[in-house]
Amino acid sequence: MAYKILIVDDDVLLRRSLAFNFEKCGYPANTAENAEDALAIINIDPPDLILLDIGLPGMDGLDAISEIRNSKNIPVIFLTARRSGSDQVTGLNAGADDYITKPFDFDVLLAHVKAVLRRRENPVPEPEENILQVGDLKLDFPQHKAEIGGKELELSPKEFELLTAMALNADHIISTDNLLKRVWGAEYTGDPQVLYVHIRWLRSKIEEDPDHPKRILTVRSVGYKFNSTLSE
Repeated sequence: MAYKILIVDDDVLLRRSLAFNFEKCGYPANTAENAEDALAIINIDPPDLILLDIGLPGMDGLDAISEIRNSKNIPVIFLTARRSGSDQVTGLNAGADDYITKPFDFDVLLAHVKAVLRRRENPVPEPEENILQVGDLKLDFPQHKAEIGGKELELSPKEFELLTAMALNADHIISTDNLLKRVWGAEYTGDPQVLYVHIRWLRSKIEEDPDHPKRILTVRSVGYKFNSTLSE
């Protein structure tokens, strides 16, 4: 299968260079110089992965990914010159699957693209049982639904995978590295910040007080533990 890449960047030389190199590697590539053109392309011919510059003229990449997430579940890797940790958190909070800072080596970018695409094809394996009940948490795997105390949770696919990985190991510590490998793939080499951001999102949806969590517990310097003994 030839995965289609959409490259969205206002630097014409970078767009052409990336498109040329991806085509050489067997990835059909389309390009757009701004978010508005990219959204039009996505609606007509959805790609399998989007490389999205944050600092676009007009609608920036953060606004663009919000528009994309409203209608499409397409992996997005941000390309940006912004290097600070807070900028990376902002990008991940916006829904990016990965974050690459400029300048970058094409081989490094290609490795990240391949990793994101593999994660898309190989999500967290589901157990043989259709339903998992852990305390008052109920996971329905065929429907990809989660409930706590009978109330359905609105989870993204990655949040559901993360909750599944922890629920399957309820009351046991699961390390940060283990969670990254289970949810983002064994080949993931990106910043673990992506996990911390998703843990925060998940807590905001399942904890009564996300700032003082009782379900997803942090084990300092090790990882996390899902507490199954809590009932509403």
